[in-house]
Amino acid sequence: MNFENLTTSLQLIKPEIALSILLVTIVLFDLIFDKRKNLLPFISIIGLLITAYFVVEQFGMNTFAFEVGRSGTGLVAVDSFAAFFKMIVILTSIFVILFSVASSEIVNCGDRHGEYYTLIIAMILGMFLISSASDLILIYLSIELLSLSSYILAGFLKTVDRSSEASLKYVIYGGVASGIMLFGISILYGLTGTTNLYEMNSLLQNVQVGGFTFIFAGVMVLSGIGFKVSIAPFHFWTPDVYEGAPITITAYLSVASKAAGFALLIRFIKVTFYQSTAPDGSWILLGIIDWQRLLIVLSILTMTLGNFAAIWQDNIKRMLAYSSIAHAGYLLLAVAIFSNDGVIAVLVYLAIYLFMNLGAFFVVMLIANKIGSEELDDYKGMGASTGFLGVALSIFLLSLAGLPPTAGFIGKLYIFIALINADMIIVAFITLLNTVVAYYYYVRVLKNLYLVKTDTSRENIQFSFGIMIVLLLLLIPVLVFGVYFTPIVNLAKNSAAILGF
Repeated sequence: MNFENLTTSLQLIKPEIALSILLVTIVLFDLIFDKRKNLLPFISIIGLLITAYFVVEQFGMNTFAFEVGRSGTGLVAVDSFAAFFKMIVILTSIFVILFSVASSEIVNCGDRHGEYYTLIIAMILGMFLISSASDLILIYLSIELLSLSSYILAGFLKTVDRSSEASLKYVIYGGVASGIMLFGISILYGLTGTTNLYEMNSLLQNVQVGGFTFIFAGVMVLSGIGFKVSIAPFHFWTPDVYEGAPITITAYLSVASKAAGFALLIRFIKVTFYQSTAPDGSWILLGIIDWQRLLIVLSILTMTLGNFAAIWQDNIKRMLAYSSIAHAGYLLLAVAIFSNDGVIAVLVYLAIYLFMNLGAFFVVMLIANKIGSEELDDYKGMGASTGFLGVALSIFLLSLAGLPPTAGFIGKLYIFIALINADMIIVAFITLLNTVVAYYYYVRVLKNLYLVKTDTSRENIQFSFGIMIVLLLLLIPVLVFGVYFTPIVNLAKNSAAILGF
């Protein structure tokens, strides 16, 4: 690579450079101004807003940074598809930082705020690279950057036993998944002689490569990605980690990490195994691995396990963890359609999921700050004392269930439309049944809030004007996008159109 190409590549990764500068700034500020840690969240948000400006510039682009070989491709894909996911990560990160300012769990760890915000920025950098990576080595390094930071943050509450347990389980499961994925990558490299996804696709188009070994390697890579997005049977870490981690980190993992994982999954399958596009707009993939059948089976297993396991949970964080697994199943099903309609459904769903899931976790955090519990039994009869919080939680949960006129209904609607257009009627029916099951455990929370009477009188939960603003910023999109969703759909269509080829 010559100097001119290097300069061009650096221009194309301005968001990642801005994040790297922000990370160093937070570390230096924490070291120099040890008594002013309260400014760290504001510095982080300003840095993220600057990064968002550079990400917006990338909408409409379709090029590569750090070109390799003669194929004209590179290590990092700079396109609207990656930019869409980066915006989801930035929005989620800003909300989580605002949550952290109000979280009693994080506030009580004031001496380690520097490390906390540094690790969050490191996670963001990892997720940015995951969203854009088109080389297996960069994919693996990006996942490790994300994972190592999230392992520490999951166990951030050192004095809480369940937090330490969550971190340990996360490390063990993550280490195994990472090792399996790396082994799969090494086999793919051994069979094709390249780690670049585009070069690998070119080789597979012209040379007969397949057999059990290739299928085995592809499934091993899928298992590593499946771990990040919590699809069954790679989901075992999710309930324990979500329950034990600070609520802010649980919310972060459930949205941002999942979004980055799906960006990687879609790019890996589309770029590596793409052959052509059918007249109806569906992708025709190379017949080496039957990805569609595999992903449909995994998606049905994931959503069914997530929904039925959530029914029996008495801890609301653990219930939302299984709910998150079920939503991963819905998203995986949209991916398995293998068409632009499926990708659009994924993008729309994730954009809406950001607001409703973060909103649910935010209200749970505010209630936990007051009553010191996340158990559903402690929510009994709290409807009157929670006031606006209870109403907001009800809307977020009904949106997660997919009830109109909330935005969650639109997310599920686009998945069903994509399934019907692909003639997957039976699969759509199974998905509909799973959606009905989900209503039970979401409504169970509302029942405890409003329909169960207790003899214990509760003090009204008070919250500041700033918390009200954050809550409205999450609540309003859930209501508005339920009736006016054209901007998200148009942005998703433009972003899905520029992917891979």
